[in-house]
Amino acid sequence: MTVTLTDTVPPSTTELLTGVLLGPEFRREHGFWQRLISTEPFRRPAGGTPDERLELAYDRLRILNRALDSGARLAADPRALAALHAWLGPVDPALTTVAGIHYNLFLGSLLDHDCVGRRDLSDYLTMRRIGTFLCTEVAHGNNAAAMETTATYDRERDGFVLDTPNAGAQKFMPNTSPAGGAKSGLVAARLVAEGSDHGVRLFLVPLTDEVQALPGIRVRRLPARMGSPVDHCLTSFDRLFVPRDALLGSGEEGDAPEEFRTGPGDRRRRFLTSIGRVMPGRISMSACAAGSARATLAVAVRYGGHRMISGTRGTPPVPVNAHRTHHGPLASAMATVFAMSLLYRRAQDRWEACTDEEGRTDAGTLVDVAKAWITWRARDVIVESRERCGAQALLENNGMTELVTGVEGAITAEGDNIALYAKAAADMLFAAEPGREDVRAPCAGDLADPDFLGALLASLQDIWFARARERALREPDADNLGRWNAASGPALRGVEAYAYRQAAEAYAEARAALPEGAARDRLGELERLFAVEWLARNSGDLLAAGLLSGDQVEALAQTTEELIAAVAGHAPELADSFALPEALLADWPIAGPGYADAYDDPEAPWNTVPADAR
Repeated sequence: MTVTLTDTVPPSTTELLTGVLLGPEFRREHGFWQRLISTEPFRRPAGGTPDERLELAYDRLRILNRALDSGARLAADPRALAALHAWLGPVDPALTTVAGIHYNLFLGSLLDHDCVGRRDLSDYLTMRRIGTFLCTEVAHGNNAAAMETTATYDRERDGFVLDTPNAGAQKFMPNTSPAGGAKSGLVAARLVAEGSDHGVRLFLVPLTDEVQALPGIRVRRLPARMGSPVDHCLTSFDRLFVPRDALLGSGEEGDAPEEFRTGPGDRRRRFLTSIGRVMPGRISMSACAAGSARATLAVAVRYGGHRMISGTRGTPPVPVNAHRTHHGPLASAMATVFAMSLLYRRAQDRWEACTDEEGRTDAGTLVDVAKAWITWRARDVIVESRERCGAQALLENNGMTELVTGVEGAITAEGDNIALYAKAAADMLFAAEPGREDVRAPCAGDLADPDFLGALLASLQDIWFARARERALREPDADNLGRWNAASGPALRGVEAYAYRQAAEAYAEARAALPEGAARDRLGELERLFAVEWLARNSGDLLAAGLLSGDQVEALAQTTEELIAAVAGHAPELADSFALPEALLADWPIAGPGYADAYDDPEAPWNTVPADAR
């Protein structure tokens, strides 16, 4: 008998860490997008006016659509949507915005609400018409349930009359101009039939042709927004008639207006169904922020390695990364970036796995908190990385300025962060198990033990929510606003502690899944640095609660320094695990050692006059 042995090369440390960041199926889930952004149409252009960059974003959207095997399949796959945001975000934030709106909010909502085959989607799948989503109104912001746009049922014509009753009801910030081509939108409006309000529903409405808004629709461009150019607009309706089938899901309603009648709870249920695509959108915002943070941090690590500065007297120049003042913040950012990536994947897994209402609620809270925490931390990492690259990173050609401003959009998109934190805080405030705040980790633990650190992180969450409950109970029972105002400060701190605990648990699970070896060691160093820095910021509370001793509080500083040194020593390898295509990095001069060549002057004397003649 002949036995044939096939040698398989074990994955490298970098490949194992890439799997930690992007998931075990990263080649299948992310390979398409890595290849796409490496092609010529997605390479970074030089300069351009805002209008030219907006035109480029829509041109790229069509190129992307032609590269897909099915736009409907993308819209139905939240993991693919998240991957799109993670890779397109660092390349073209404007493209990422319009692609997310078209595929997730618009096309995804159509697929979710109408049975397959009921509606012809060919115009949107071929992009003869680009889709957008009109929900938020000027005067209502995150309070979308209070929207005033109406869709009044017209019995004689068997359709609906869309109307904007006042300035505050104008739809705020959808990309509804004719830029990029003809547009259609899903309009969230309050369905009124026979004088009764039947809740917020979605209506499919053609908005523009290639040149202008259609009759009955007013579209006005908003002032220029900071960051990447998108055609954000104010949109209103002047008694615009749309047929019955414009109502999404109308095939399930029957023909008579009586079928619109709503029972207890129906209006809220239908509103939540109408905005159901916000949840995949929040996961995508997390992925986009994490991807942008990875890109800027990778560039900062590279630049710090080849930006040389004078050494001490009599010694050769050294890379700026040699200095603790430079590599320390980047090491901390590295630990945060891994935490961000792990947390967004944890939230995504939980959301996809939940099968009952209670699980859906808990998973939704995690998705909401993760979106807020990740986008806020991404801003910290992006700004820190930009600063570590100095004036070079203020120039548009080095790719960072667009991401500095772009992350601000993610902080507000799909639910403003502070509103998401406040909702989670209110839900969690009295939801903790009775007595849980009395659970205490022993102060005899070892700061080198991740389990001990994890117990401290959980205790911090308990401490803040216990304080919030105590403050709330001091206020009169009848004063709901007063109770919330008293409790909200520590409750929001409790939500932040919840996010850190969830990220730390994701770290622990990822570390446990790795084989013994260098990758596991590197991830363990990052995990401990992430936890220790957060605990150090809260060491006074832990000391007061008897969870840390005075010696342990003093030891936190030394432990942090040791972990920063360990992480900084492997920073280039860790940055390589981000799997950023070389074509992407090549478009950002400071990512390469020859960054000064980008500023060379071909007509200068050093290029035109021989050295011996100068």
